[in-house]
Amino acid sequence: MMILCQIQSVKKEYSGTTIVENLSFTIKDQERLGLVGRNGCGKSTLFKLISGEEEPDEGFITKQKDCSIGSLAQIPSVSKEVTGIEFLQQAYIHELAIQEKMAQAEIALSKEKSETSITRLVEQYGLLQDEFEQRNGYEIQSKMDAVVNGLKISHLKNRTFEEMSGGEQTKLGLALLLLQKPDLLLLDEPTNHLDLHSIEWLEQFIQQYSGAVVIISHDRYFLDKTITSIVDLEDGELTFYPCSYTEFAKRKEEKLMQEFHAYQEQQKKIKKMKEAIKRLRQWANEANPPNEKLFRKAKSMERALAKIERLKKPVLEAKKMNLTFSSGERSGKDVIEFDQVSKRFDELLFNNLSFSLFHRNRMAIVGDNGTGKSTIFKLILGMEKPDSGYVNVGSSCRIGYLAQDALQYEENDRVIDLFRKDLEMPEAEARHVLATFLFYGADVFNKVSGLSGGERMRLRLAILMHQSCNMLLLDEPTNHLDIESQEVLEDALREFNGTILAISHDRYFLNQLFTKIAWLENQEITVFDGSYEWAKEKRKERVVHEEDSKQKSDAPKNTSVRQKEKVPSISEEINEEEWLQKLDLLEKKLEKLDEQLIHEKNMEEMQRLYKERQSTERAYLDWYKLLS
Repeated sequence: MMILCQIQSVKKEYSGTTIVENLSFTIKDQERLGLVGRNGCGKSTLFKLISGEEEPDEGFITKQKDCSIGSLAQIPSVSKEVTGIEFLQQAYIHELAIQEKMAQAEIALSKEKSETSITRLVEQYGLLQDEFEQRNGYEIQSKMDAVVNGLKISHLKNRTFEEMSGGEQTKLGLALLLLQKPDLLLLDEPTNHLDLHSIEWLEQFIQQYSGAVVIISHDRYFLDKTITSIVDLEDGELTFYPCSYTEFAKRKEEKLMQEFHAYQEQQKKIKKMKEAIKRLRQWANEANPPNEKLFRKAKSMERALAKIERLKKPVLEAKKMNLTFSSGERSGKDVIEFDQVSKRFDELLFNNLSFSLFHRNRMAIVGDNGTGKSTIFKLILGMEKPDSGYVNVGSSCRIGYLAQDALQYEENDRVIDLFRKDLEMPEAEARHVLATFLFYGADVFNKVSGLSGGERMRLRLAILMHQSCNMLLLDEPTNHLDIESQEVLEDALREFNGTILAISHDRYFLNQLFTKIAWLENQEITVFDGSYEWAKEKRKERVVHEEDSKQKSDAPKNTSVRQKEKVPSISEEINEEEWLQKLDLLEKKLEKLDEQLIHEKNMEEMQRLYKERQSTERAYLDWYKLLS
C-alpha cells in the first residue's frame, strides 16, 4: 500500500514539558488505525502535528504530494450568521460554482436571439455540463442527504451557527469532513455527541470509506467495528498492533507480563553478577598478597555488567482513579414512578409515559437525540414539571446527579474550591481525596475553566462520590473518560448498593452494567428486561412484526406491483396467445427497469426501482409457470 504520511523521530514540547518524543510511524492508503492511550499522553497533539496545525520541535512529518488531510478538530471558523446548509455546501464549492454558471447560461439562452450567440452559449453550456457531470455534481444532493440523515442533523440545516450548541457545531464539522472525503481522515472522539443510530451509521460509513482513517476514541465497540490496527501511545512510545481493540487489550496484557518476567529475570542476573563481583573483590583482598587475577576477573565482570542494556520496569498497575460510591441510607422498594406523563416544549416530546424503577434496579434510557432522555432526568429532579400525569420519587430516595456538561463554577474557581463548596472537609483531606482522582500536587489549584473534558468528568465524579446518595442519575458518564477510567467507573458502579438510572450511547458500558433498557422513541417508552444487545434484537423483532401487521392491514387498500400483474389460476382457461403477449410485455418491462437501474444515481429511486423489478420478475415467473 502507498504511504500517505510518515512521522520520523518527532518531538513536541509545550511550556518546557515534553508531550511526545522520538515518535516514528507511517500511515498507508486505506488503513484503519485506532490511536489509543491515556488522557494527556499526546494523542490529540499527534493529530495536530499530522494535520499541520502544529509544527514538531524536532523530527520530520512528510506527506504524499497532493494528499488531502481532514481533521474533526479543525472546524473552519465561520460567521455566526452562516446556516448549517451553507456550511455543508463548502464541501462542493467548485461544483456549485459550475452549477451557478450553468444556471446563468440557461438564463442567457432564454433571452438570446442571435443564432451565432445561441450556438456559442450551447457549446459553453455543454462544456460546463460535462465538467459538472465528471465531478459527480448531480449526486451532490443525495450525498448530502445521506450524511445529514445518517447523523440526524436535518434540523440544523436552516439554523445559524449562533443558534447552535457546541455539540451541534461539532456534528456539522463531522458532516462537512465526511462530505469532503479527504485522503486521510483524522477523527478525534467522533462519537461524543452522537446517538446510537448515528454511531452505527458512522461505523458503516467508515467501513466503506475509500481513504485512510485514524481514530482517537474511548468507545471500545466503535473501535472494534471500524479499525483493523491499533497504535498504542504510552510513555511517549508508539507500539503497533495489527488487530482489533479487543484483541489488542489481550495482547498488550500478555506483552506486559512477558516484559515484566524478562525484567525480573534480568534483575536476578544483575543481582547475581553484583554478588559475584563483591565476592571476587573480597577474596582478592583476603589473599596474601592480594590476588591480582581475582581483581582482574572482578573488573572484567564489572565491564560486562556495565554493558548490559537495562530493561525498563513495566508498570503493571498504572495510576487510576480510586472510585467508590457510598449508597448511604437504603431507599424504599419504590424509587421512581412515571404515571401517564406527557411533556411538550415546542413539540410533543412524549405522551402518556409510564414506567417504574425499584431498589437496586440498573436501568439505561436509550434513544435518538432530541427524544427527551435528559428531560426525563429533569422531571425526576423537579427541574421541569409534567404537562400531565405524575412523577413520583420515593421519600427516602437521595439522588446523586451526574450531568453531562453542567459543571457550575465561577470564573476564578479552582479545582479544590469547587470540590469543597458543599463539603465540610479540611483542605489537606480534600487534596488527599482529589489525588485519588488523579489531581496531584499543584493540580488542585488549577482553574476549573482550564480543565479538559476528561478532567472535568473526574472532578464531577469526585463531588458525586461524596454526596452519600442511594440513587444515581448518570447522563453520559463515560464521555471524555479514557478507557482505564471507564473501567474504574464500571467497577465502582457494580459495587454500588443503590439504584442506577443512566443515559448512555456507550454500548460496551450498557452491556456490562444494565439489566433493563428503556427505549424512548415515537413519543413512547418500551422497557426491555435484558442487556442492550438483547434489547436491540427484541426491538428489531417488534419493529418487523409491526411492519408486517401494517402491511397486512393496508393490503386491501394498496395494490402491489405483483397484484397489478394479475395471474390467472390453473383452473382458468388459458389463451396461449394472450400468455405469450403478457410474457413479452413483462420481458420488455424488466429490460427497461434494468436500463434505469444502471443509470440511476439517486439511492432512494434505485431502491424503488429494484423493488419494482423484483415484483415484476415474480409476476413473469408466475406467468411462465402457467405457460409451461
